[in-house]
Parts: sequence; C-alpha cells; structure tokens
Amino acid sequence: MEQIVRGKFGCGILFVMKSCQQLSTPMPFSVKRYGLLIPLKHGVIFSHREISHSVLRSILKPRPILVSVNPAVQHIIPSRGYAMVVARILRGALKIRYLLLGGAVGGGMTLQKTYEQWKDSLPDMKWLDEYLPDSEQWNSFRGSLLEMKDKVKDNIEIDPRLKAYGETKYRNFRDWFDKRLDAAIEAAEKSEVESKFSHQTLQQRIDQLQNELIQMQIKYQKEMERLEKENRELRKQLLLRGSNKIASKKVKKSLIDMYSDVLDELSEYDSSYNTQDHLPRVVVVGDQSSGKTSVLEMIAQARIFPRGAGEMMTRAPVKVTLSEGPYHIAQFRDSAREFDLTKESDLAELRREVEIRMKNSVRDGKTVSNDVISMSVKGPGLQRMVLVDLPGIISTVTSDMASDTREAIKQMSQLYMSNPNAIILCIQDGSVDAERSNVTDLVAQMDLQGKRTIFVLTKVDMAEENLTNPDRIKKILSGQLFPMKALGYFAVVTGRGKKDDSIQSIKDYEEQFFSNSRLFKDGMIMSSQVTTRNLSLAVSECFWKMVRETVEQQADAFKATRFNLETEWKNNFPRLRELDRDELFEKARGEILDEIINLSQVSPKEWEELLMKKIWDKVSMHVFENIYLPAAQTGNPGTFNTAVDIKLKQWAEQQLPQKSVESGWEGLQTEFQRFMERAKKRPEHDDIFDLLKTAVVDEAMRRHSWENKASEMLRVIQLNTLEDRSVNDKQHWDSAVKFLENSVKEKLQATEVILREMLGPSTKERWLYWQYQTEDQAKRSQVRNELEKILYSDYKHPPSLSYDELTTVRKNLQRSSVEVDNEYIRETWHPIYRRHFLKQSLARAYDCRKGYYLYHQGLETEVRVDCADVVLFWRIQQMLKVTANALRQQVMNREARRLDKEIKEVLEDYSQDMEKKTKLLTGRRVVLAEELKRVRQIQEKLEEFIQALNHEK
Repeated sequence: MEQIVRGKFGCGILFVMKSCQQLSTPMPFSVKRYGLLIPLKHGVIFSHREISHSVLRSILKPRPILVSVNPAVQHIIPSRGYAMVVARILRGALKIRYLLLGGAVGGGMTLQKTYEQWKDSLPDMKWLDEYLPDSEQWNSFRGSLLEMKDKVKDNIEIDPRLKAYGETKYRNFRDWFDKRLDAAIEAAEKSEVESKFSHQTLQQRIDQLQNELIQMQIKYQKEMERLEKENRELRKQLLLRGSNKIASKKVKKSLIDMYSDVLDELSEYDSSYNTQDHLPRVVVVGDQSSGKTSVLEMIAQARIFPRGAGEMMTRAPVKVTLSEGPYHIAQFRDSAREFDLTKESDLAELRREVEIRMKNSVRDGKTVSNDVISMSVKGPGLQRMVLVDLPGIISTVTSDMASDTREAIKQMSQLYMSNPNAIILCIQDGSVDAERSNVTDLVAQMDLQGKRTIFVLTKVDMAEENLTNPDRIKKILSGQLFPMKALGYFAVVTGRGKKDDSIQSIKDYEEQFFSNSRLFKDGMIMSSQVTTRNLSLAVSECFWKMVRETVEQQADAFKATRFNLETEWKNNFPRLRELDRDELFEKARGEILDEIINLSQVSPKEWEELLMKKIWDKVSMHVFENIYLPAAQTGNPGTFNTAVDIKLKQWAEQQLPQKSVESGWEGLQTEFQRFMERAKKRPEHDDIFDLLKTAVVDEAMRRHSWENKASEMLRVIQLNTLEDRSVNDKQHWDSAVKFLENSVKEKLQATEVILREMLGPSTKERWLYWQYQTEDQAKRSQVRNELEKILYSDYKHPPSLSYDELTTVRKNLQRSSVEVDNEYIRETWHPIYRRHFLKQSLARAYDCRKGYYLYHQGLETEVRVDCADVVLFWRIQQMLKVTANALRQQVMNREARRLDKEIKEVLEDYSQDMEKKTKLLTGRRVVLAEELKRVRQIQEKLEEFIQALNHEK
C-alpha cells in the first residue's frame, strides 16, 4: 500500500496519461505528468514513439491502473509477434486515411466559412430589385420582340430596285474585299522575297556605310586642318603685328613659358627631383626603341631629336616646352640662339647640339644622367604643354653600358612618375609581343587606378601586318590585355622607318593608313582614338586640367616652406644678410683682389730681404757641397780662388738664374699668403670664404709662370757680380764675415741634427734623462769614435777615407765584436767630417773678423790668416743683393700685375663652375640662403603664373 501511495509497485511504475503500461526493463526513468518531467527511481525514459509502439494494445484494451512488472513471470509467444507487426501496419494505413478524410472535411468547412464571411462583407443590393425587372418580365419582353419580328417580315415588302441596288453594292464590296485580300497576300509574299534579298546585301550595306563614314571623317579632318591652317596664319599675323607694336616694351611671356620657368627653377632647386615638386608635366615613358621620341616629335611637329639604329640615344631627361608662336623655332634655355625648324640645316645642328649636351651630361663612367636638358619649341598651332622625354627602359645591359644603367633608368622613371600630378604618356610598341613589354608593369605600379595615364600604341601599321589576330589590338586599345589602367587609349603611326621623312609626309602616311586600315573599317578602333593630332589634343587637355586643379596647392606648399626657412634664418643668423653662393662668391672676389693691391704697399727693403732669404735657402746647399767644401780641401789660397772662380761661373751659367726666378716666385707667393693670413685675424673676417680664397690663390700660383727673359737678364747680372773679388770697405767685410758665420752655424746645426738621429742620445742625455740608444745607434757610436781618432790625428784630412783607413776602422771594430762594412763606415763618415769642416770654417771666420786690414794690405800669407772663404761669401752676398733687387723690381713692376690678372681669370672660371662654388662655399648658412632664395623665386613665379592663369579663365 505504501508503494502504491508513493507511485511505486515492484521495480517501477510508469504513469501514462490516465493509465499505466508494462515496461520492458525495470530501470530509473522520468515521466511527464501534467506537462512536467518527473524523475522516478528505478525507471527508464522512453520517447513518445517508443511508448506509443509498446502500448498500442493497452490503448485499444484498457488494463488496470497499477500493473506489476515482474520479469520472472514473462513468457515469449512467437505467433504474437507476427500479429503485432500486422496490427502496426493496419494502424498506420488507417491513420493515413483518417488524416486525409479529416483534412478534406476540415478544408471544406473552412472554405464554407470563408465564403459566408465574404458574402456577409458585401453591401446590401436589395434596393435594385425595385428598379430592375425580374426573370419572368425579361422572358415576356423577349417573346414580344420575336412576335413583332415575324409580323414585320411577313407584312413589309422592299422595293426591287432598292433590293437590286443593295445586292449590287454588296457584290461590289465583296469584289473589292477579295482584291484587297489578294493584294495583301501578294504584298506579303513579295516582302518576304525582298527581306531575303536585303538580308543577303546587309553586310555590303554596312561596309558601304562605314566607307562613307570614313570618307566623311577624312573630309571633316581635312576641313579642320584647312581651318586650322588659316587660323595659324591669322594668329601669326596678329602675333607679328602685336610684336611690332610692343617692340620697344618688355616682352610679356606666354602662359606656358611662365609655367616652364617655374619647372626650370624647381629643377635647379632640386636636381634629384624631390617629391615635394608636385607640379604637373607630361612624362613620356616607354621601352627602348618603342617610338617615344617619334611621338614627341609628331606633337612638336619637328624632327628635333637625334636618331640611332637600335642604339640608346636619349641619355638624359629632355624637357620640351611647347607653345604657340608666329614662327616654328626651337631654343635651349641657357642659349640665346634660335633654330629655325623649317630649315633642314638648322634641324641638323639642333639634333647635333642635343646629342652633344646629352654626352656632356653623362659623367663618372655612367651611361645616363639626371641633368635635365631644357628646350622650348614654338610654332603656329602647337598645343601648349610641358613634356619630359626620359631614357627608354631596357631589359639587358650591354657591354658598352655601365653596370647600373638598367636600374638607373628605372629609378629615374619612377621618380618622375611618382609625382601624383604628372601625366604619364605610356608608349607601347605595337609591332612586338605584348608579353615583352616592360613599361606597362612599371606604369601600373605607379598609377594603380590609371587616373593620370594615357596609353599610346605605336607602329600600328607594322602590327596590322604582323598580327594574325586583329582582336588583340582591339583588346589593347580597350584596356583588356595589359594589367594597367588608363584614361585613354590611342593608336598612332609615327613614320615608315625612314629617318629622313618629313613630319608632313608622316602625317599623310598616317592618315592614309587609318583610312584604309581594316581595324578601323571593322569598327575595332574609334576615330577619336587614332592619329597624333587627336593624341596631342587629349594630352594638352589633361595637362591643363591637372594644372588648374593643383597649381594653387603647390603655391601654398611653397609658402609654408618659405616661412619655415625664414624662421630658421632669423633664429640662427639674425645679424647676417641672406647671401646665396653667387653673392658670397662676389664678396670673396672683392676681398681677394684687395689683397693683391696690398702687395704694392710692401717696402723695397722688405722685398729684398725676403727674396735674399728665399734665394739663399734654395742655393746654400749647392754652395757648401759643390763649391765651398771642395775648394777648401785644396789647402792653398791660390788654388782655392781658382776652383771657386770656375765653379761660380759654371753655377751662374747653368742653375743660378732659374733658381733665382723660382725663389722670386716663391717670395711673391709667401708675401701674398702672409697678407691672406693677416686678413683672417681681422675682426670683420668671415671664415666662410677661407676655402675659396685658398683654392683661388693656389690655382693662380699654379698657373703663373715667371717671364722667360727674366732668367737671361739675371744671368748677366749674376756673372758680372760674381767676378768681382774686391771688398772695398770694412763694412762690407764685416757683413761678409757675419754672413759666413751665420751660414756656417746654420749648416752646423743641421749637421748636428743628422748626427743626433744617427748616433742617438749623448752620454749626458742617457744619464740625466734615461734615454737609450738603439742597436744601430750604438754601433754607429763606436764607428764615430774610430773616425774621430782619424780626424784628431790629421786635422786637415781630405773629405774621403782611403782604403787603408777603412780597413783599419773595420779591424778595430772587429776587436770590439762589431761587424760593419765599408759602406756603413762611409755613411757615418760624411756627417762627421762635415761637422769637423764646419767647425774649422767657423774658427777661421772668427779669426777673420779683424782681418780686413791684412786683406786690404795683402799681408794674409805673412801672418798665416786665410780669409779666402770670407771673400767667397762676400761675392755670394753681393750676388744675392743684386739678384734680390732685380727680382724685387720684376715683382713690383710686372709679376704682381700678372698675378692679379691670373687671379681674376681663376675667379672668372670658378664663377662659371657651380660644382666648384658648391664645394668651396659650404655650411648650413650657405645652403639655407640658397634654399630660401630658390623658394622665394619659385613662389613668386607660381603666383605670377596663377594670376595669369586666372586672368585667362
């Protein structure tokens, strides 16, 4: 009873709606009671389908509410299983039938209900019954009409004539209708035949219409050309008349010339084409030998560029400014010469000049250059625009090119095309396979959307002959073949492969080709897509549209740049004027020339002292080594004087004059340098000029050469002076002695320096300053000791060692375990002997200080005082004085003026060499002033151009 109350019996109880059914397995499950899932212990969860299948019989035959489930009492009956299968099949079939029957009944009842609702929604029309007859009244009215018809038919008789006339009219109408019907049938058959015939001749009619259209377009083109020619003549007359009227006034530049000047200023401002220059220009790019230059010449209407058979001719960017004018002329920007393009001789000279400029622009072993060649072309009817012809893009670098040529051309093209406002004129050779094109990929990278690219297919005549599929050209000109996009696509013919063809003959050939081309006849190419004339008009229109849209933005950008530069100048150089390189160069020119004038302020005494010192420094070594020392070894005054006379004469005839001239030139250079150094110490000195001044002076000194006749003049003077051996007064004697003493002391000091380097520190230095000798110096010190023994033993030893003396020295050194050869001994002997000799000479000079009386009286031999060397140096001193005086006169009278002239020449050369000025005038101050000047000029020209452009609108 407790289990019944709790809902359990045996292993588990299942509540199914209001009855219970037997479960197959006693496991825990949940039941759904009143729409809720109730967990039960020891039960199993069944799906609705499983429950329905298992309890079918329980539904048909109810059982007690509570059923015990006991697995032990269950029995399996085989026949019962088959019966269950049959019962399930019947149940499914009956269920389907009931569903269909129930659906039909339900649908009918729904339809009936809907009809009743629709009927109830209609308005009440019962009020019409009062005005409309019912069905019985309609039947009565119909019967009365039928009776009246019978009566009328039997009682009314028609006039026979009227009846005959009616029948006649009926027959006539019938005959007319039959004829019309036959005519319509015949016309239909005829139209069918004609339609078949017209269908056969439709293609011929289309061809005829296309020919008529072509002829009409050609006629229109010729008429336009005739009108343009007349217009050019009229404009030429107007321009000539206007130029005659304002000949005395300043010539006003045209709009395109003003714009070209702005671009030239930008090119000089930044030769590497900085991206801040976003002013429009037409950039002509294409593969090598694709016809770029020919297209440009057709637009300019002149053969202005050099040609080469498969050779690279365009090696630098060429900026061509096209403008309208009364005469067809060309002119370079930096030249005043005008080339008449109607004359073949001027055209040939123009092409040669372009080729020369291109070759001169290429430097340092390169093949191409970034230097822009700027030229203008004027003529009647020319479209106003600025074009830049770039070197053709190449695939292979040949052996005669620089290794970086391909990359240099690619970078140059990318620089010009990177300008977001540049019109890209992409030239593609139509006679080669499209897959070999290099330029299209490059243009596609720089202008992805094709908003500023105009595609030009050249050599279409050759393409039509070579291509087997004409649709390929149609795909190219419709933008479907190449990956790039473009504003427009054009097909042109720029020649027949003959370099001597004139522009007019090429135009005629182009017109004839397109009038007979099957591409044009088949409708593959529109008439507006052909001829260089249409291309020129389209390019000019795009160019000016881009100019009007962007020029004011560029002017604002340069205004901002100018403000920034001016602010930087005020902060860094507040008290200095803004001087560019040209102005600084002119200021430096004046300062250098002022220093030349200062040379005239040097006194004659200063000049002579300077020149004497320069000459003696240059000849003293020769005097001691080749004259004084060899003559002094004779030991006899007579022999000494003879040897001196001979050597002095030889010296004066051969070396002395030239050495004196060199000394004079060095003295002039030294004095000028002294003035330059003195100028650097002035308070107003500007060190920005130092490099330039030094370079100018060095270059002038290098170019300067002393007059040739100066050497001949000096030779005579010096020979006469050196022949005089008579010392006239005591003052000259004392001066000669002093000169000898000073000269000997100088040489002695120089010799001591040589010995110091050869022998190392002395004994005193080694003990006091802890300095040490090298192994070689120690060895030479031992050699010196042996050599000094020889000199002590023979005070008047000759300047060379004998073989026996060399052997003795070497043997003595071997006893001290020092191995040396004879050459090593001689090297040590020469400076030791020179010191010994100079000491003797200095001692004699001291003895001769008071020897003038003995010399004058001729008592030198009696008192054994040898003063012949004093006389020698007196002769040399007199020669130096005379030479210095002559050189001083030459310097002050002629060489200073020649130096002034040469410095002016150097300054003039440097003023024309921008590279020199850039190298010698450097620093942020110079660069900032240059940028500020350029930006101001560009801004002013831009504003002037914008004003003229707005005025033209």
